[in-house]
Amino acid sequence: MKIKIYFLFCLTLFTLRSSAQQNDIMPQSEIYEWPKDAAVKQKLETWQDKKFGMIIHWGLYAVPGIIESWSICSEDWIERDSTIKYEDYKKWYWGQSEKFNPTKFNPEQWAKAGKDAGMKYLVFTTKHHDGFAMFDTKQSDFSIAKGPFSTNPKKDVAKYVFDAFRKENFMIGAYFSKPDWHSQYYWWDKYATANRNNNYDIRKNPWRWNMFKSYTQNQISELMNNYGGIDILWLDGGWVRPRASVNQEVLSWGAPIPEWSQDIDMPKIATMARKAQPGLIMVDRTVHGQFENYQTPEQKIPEKQLDYPWESCMTLGGAWGFVPNDHYKSAPEVVHKLVEIVAKGGSLLLGVGPKPDGTLPDDVVKKLEEIGQWTSKNGAAIYGTRITKNYHDGQNWFTQSKDGKTVYGISFLDDAAVNEISWQGNIPKKGTPVTILATNQKIKWTLKNDKVHFDLPKTDEKIALTFSFTPETK
Repeated sequence: MKIKIYFLFCLTLFTLRSSAQQNDIMPQSEIYEWPKDAAVKQKLETWQDKKFGMIIHWGLYAVPGIIESWSICSEDWIERDSTIKYEDYKKWYWGQSEKFNPTKFNPEQWAKAGKDAGMKYLVFTTKHHDGFAMFDTKQSDFSIAKGPFSTNPKKDVAKYVFDAFRKENFMIGAYFSKPDWHSQYYWWDKYATANRNNNYDIRKNPWRWNMFKSYTQNQISELMNNYGGIDILWLDGGWVRPRASVNQEVLSWGAPIPEWSQDIDMPKIATMARKAQPGLIMVDRTVHGQFENYQTPEQKIPEKQLDYPWESCMTLGGAWGFVPNDHYKSAPEVVHKLVEIVAKGGSLLLGVGPKPDGTLPDDVVKKLEEIGQWTSKNGAAIYGTRITKNYHDGQNWFTQSKDGKTVYGISFLDDAAVNEISWQGNIPKKGTPVTILATNQKIKWTLKNDKVHFDLPKTDEKIALTFSFTPETK
């Protein structure tokens, strides 16, 4: 089979999957357990001030521009050309490591684009499910530091990404996939790779699983000890979990569940990680308990306000990683999602994917700049805020300062010609003005039938107007 055929197929793989059941999306957990460690609680409080982050998916999948990792998984929702043998496809995919040479690698561009958008924290994929490490691991030769990029002084990619974002005062998060489909300790060549799970019975092969546990723990230890300060360990692959934690919620996802336990000893990992990084926020996605310090609903926003830490992780385009000719969300759409999420008590983690040469697509940079034009003027209503009881009324969303002395009303402007805004509840203190954040202009308001009304001055704002005011106290 010619490589050209593989390549043409892979360029269409992302489009093909849109009609399939997307069983790669991790849903929202239903249970939250507050951490007991005071240092973790303090770091969570700091993280909850940030509100807006960037998640970067960058790996082998960027070379042909296809869905991240999942194309090598054998599940019925994943579409592949039936004329290509599965084993041949996997060999082709693994072979992308021989082509991945991002000679224009520019993490400073990424960090600047994130800062320009108003983002405050980073989550970078140090390793996705395919097992290709974006850091110089000593546990495997399957990494960016061992291929064509090995002669580049920046071959230890994660180090330079983290350093670039630290210089822009971002909190630093390391994404790490618990499953590793390239490892012989997870997907053993003795058997076929039937699905996302490890492909052998752990009960009959305890040595092999113990080797995988050591391998995983050692890689996480490298990240925690060799890359400076890390604030968040963001663990993906929620099917790698103790069998006892598989409840009705997990079964409802429809993903395959093996009869054995894929337990990698999270207490041991947490102890090691927090010894190196005190107060580390751990995000063991969808695995309830002490190691899921905040929840991560994917590609959706919870219906109601939540009073514990969470973030919605969403893509700027249609894919997590780079795909050619992707379609990106508009700045108003992203801002509207950010506002709704923050009013409901969460944070927005927005996903972008660098090109195989190591730079962000021009369209991504442009979109982030457009988002930043709004956040730079209205950030007081987003950053460092907390939820307020009356958080939503029509096109209006509300947040408040931590001390409760200032309430922020954010009104979506679906009609650019709107000249009057009103909302129910959240009444300003009598005799005090309402201030437009972007211009610091004070405007008068009236109260009619328990509804706040005010006329708007002429404005060029087309996304959302933000107001601050002292609330009425009862």
